[in-house]
Amino acid sequence: MRLRTDIFVSALMRRVFARGDFAAVEAKGAEEAGAVFVRQVFRDGTESLFAPAPQSFFEADESGRRLFEARLERVGSDAVAEAIGRERRFDGDLWVVSIETDDLGDILDFAGAEPKDDGFFRR
Repeated sequence: MRLRTDIFVSALMRRVFARGDFAAVEAKGAEEAGAVFVRQVFRDGTESLFAPAPQSFFEADESGRRLFEARLERVGSDAVAEAIGRERRFDGDLWVVSIETDDLGDILDFAGAEPKDDGFFRR
């Protein structure tokens, strides 16, 4: 069973702040099951966009964790905003979380990577 999206986002933001980084919810979607997009902002002004991984990654994984994949990496903010706009036209219930950090490796689980057993998002 997967956490409600609002609880996942709240925990994600607490984790970011605990590291000394900054996060903000840019767009709030469906509280129960909205998709989460993460906009990573780097110090040099470039951004990356991470989206939910395709459903095929979840068939073998029944832990309930949310897996992400990179959609755009280190591009201008306009390119990220345009991609989010396209996604919002397709799915108005999505969430957008902006995180100012140079490394998301210990904050998000990425498709194809070994799961981290940190006790934070696991059951």
